[in-house]
Amino acid sequence: MLVSNSARHPVDRYEIEVQTLEQYCRAAERPAIVLHQRDPGVAAAFKAAGMPELIDDDGLVRAGKGEAMLIGMAVAALTGRGYVGYIDADNYVPGAVHEYVKVYAAGLHLAANPYAMVRISWHSKPKLRDGRLFFSRRGRSSEITNEFLNRLVAEYSGFGTEVIATGNAGEHALSLDLGLRMRLAGGFAVEPFEFVELFEQFGGVLESAHPEVMASSVPVLQIETRNPHFHDNKGEDHVQGMRMQALNVLYHSPVSLPPVREAIVEFMVAQGALAPGEEPPRERIYPPVGSLELDLLRDVLETEAGTFRQIGVAARVTQLRPRQVLPGLPAPEVVTSA
Repeated sequence: MLVSNSARHPVDRYEIEVQTLEQYCRAAERPAIVLHQRDPGVAAAFKAAGMPELIDDDGLVRAGKGEAMLIGMAVAALTGRGYVGYIDADNYVPGAVHEYVKVYAAGLHLAANPYAMVRISWHSKPKLRDGRLFFSRRGRSSEITNEFLNRLVAEYSGFGTEVIATGNAGEHALSLDLGLRMRLAGGFAVEPFEFVELFEQFGGVLESAHPEVMASSVPVLQIETRNPHFHDNKGEDHVQGMRMQALNVLYHSPVSLPPVREAIVEFMVAQGALAPGEEPPRERIYPPVGSLELDLLRDVLETEAGTFRQIGVAARVTQLRPRQVLPGLPAPEVVTSA
């Protein structure tokens, strides 16, 4: 499944991606589904299905990573699949993708739980420094995100921990029985917010709307891979933005304790991302995908989304029954940045 936000002018990079995927699917005899995130028909489908919060002032789906992942989860649910796994498109090592898929399958099998998640902990993230390749064990953004998530856990447990190693893991997979019950954050806040959402919904601190999940527990398997995570370098501003979005969602969580919030503000002020006395902005938080009218979503995608293509007979969502909308799911008010 490909959810793309690639440029379409002056060169239609999305069409190039689709043609490449079609060639692969023919050779490998594999099905695929593709669509473009900024397709007006995709926006119309999600609005009709009950998620107008996803749409921006131009009438299109917001151009964020979390928004793309939400689309991917919804389409996976349309096909009747039981699991969804994510892989960032800027990964330069094809062998890593092959390894990730095996890790996802093994982890979800070993979890032996209908509400499970697997998150990739990279063996290394190579970087060029002074003309040499340096195999860093930690990413510049994940190091900060993990530190503050672990600090939150430590405040509740009473002892220091480094148990969370995948705060910014774009490479992760989960069962749709779990995913359809979880809210998702927009932009680059999406991966760290998954931990925050698990703490809020199933951590036992707040009352849960899903006692069936609480009774089963939610295993989160963090598995270290062998392949290096060699990806596009988008610069320091990109890294800083990822850090701040992660800390924003943690700061505003009702499970975040005062010492953690104070430490977040202190760090953000020191980084020049926040003026003294200011409060971190809020990120967009979307309702669970399970609250969508999936039959309506499918119908509008097929009739109005020009980029929505199903490659291979087995991919056709019309031949499969969409997963049922989960009853009783809350539809939280979407909060936005100031």
